[in-house]
This record gives sequence, structure tokens and C-alpha cells, in this order.
Amino acid sequence: MHNFRVLVVDDETDFVETIVNRLNKRMLDAKGVESGEAAVDLLKHELFDVVLLDIKMPGGMDGIETLREIKRLQPLAEVLLLTGHASVETSIEGMKLGAFDYLLKPMKFDDLLMKMAQAFEKKAAHDKKIRDAKIHELTRYPSRVFDQD
Repeated sequence: MHNFRVLVVDDETDFVETIVNRLNKRMLDAKGVESGEAAVDLLKHELFDVVLLDIKMPGGMDGIETLREIKRLQPLAEVLLLTGHASVETSIEGMKLGAFDYLLKPMKFDDLLMKMAQAFEKKAAHDKKIRDAKIHELTRYPSRVFDQD
């Protein structure tokens, strides 16, 4: 599995700690927070490839509000929605807002890893297309870069 950065967002402290520890043991760079607000604050300062986001979080921002902010701040980050409650409407709304997929809790850890790897591959492919387009532009129009003072 490739090394990529993961943010786990869930109001259940034990869940966050367990997932982050298991991801770190697999040499993934994982961090966890327990609210949508904390996720947004962290995303303003650090880049993540994949975000595991609980849909139902009591109090402040719920998962859908947090998803909107994630996509505003880091549009290329792939978001996997997590729900303990099979809410089809909310999951569909999340997919329309750009979530990669949604998973029902509890899930097998290997299934989670596989879905995260798929999300990262999608992000990596998108990143490569952007880099290739920039390189193509540089080689086609080098004066745009070198003639600027």
C-alpha cells in the first residue's frame, strides 16, 4: 500500500484512536479529530489525501457540513463517509457533494484499507493529470514562466 495522509473525523474518541493507531502501524500518516470544526481547523494548515468522516456528529458541524468545507479547502482530498446508521438520503447527498464513497460501521478493517487505497489511487491519478497539464504548459509556453519579473 502506498504511504498517504489520512484524517479521521469522528465524535467517538475510542474509534478515532483505534483507527489512527492501526493506520499508523501500517505506515500511513494518520491523524484524528473529534469534530467537524477541529477537522476544518486542521485542514487549513495540513494537506490530507483521504478523509474518513463520520456523518452523524452531535453538536456543531455534522458530516455533511464538514464535507462541504473539506471540498472547499482541499478539493482533491477524497472523503469516505462513515455511518453507523444506514441513512441512504444523507449518503446520497454526500456523494453528490463529492464524497468518494460511504461505509457502514462497523466495517472490517481490511475492507476499510481497501476502500482507502482506492480513494488514494483516484486522488493520485487526478494529481498526476494536473502535474502533466502543468508540465505540458511549461514545455509549450516556457516564456510564460521565464519572462515574468
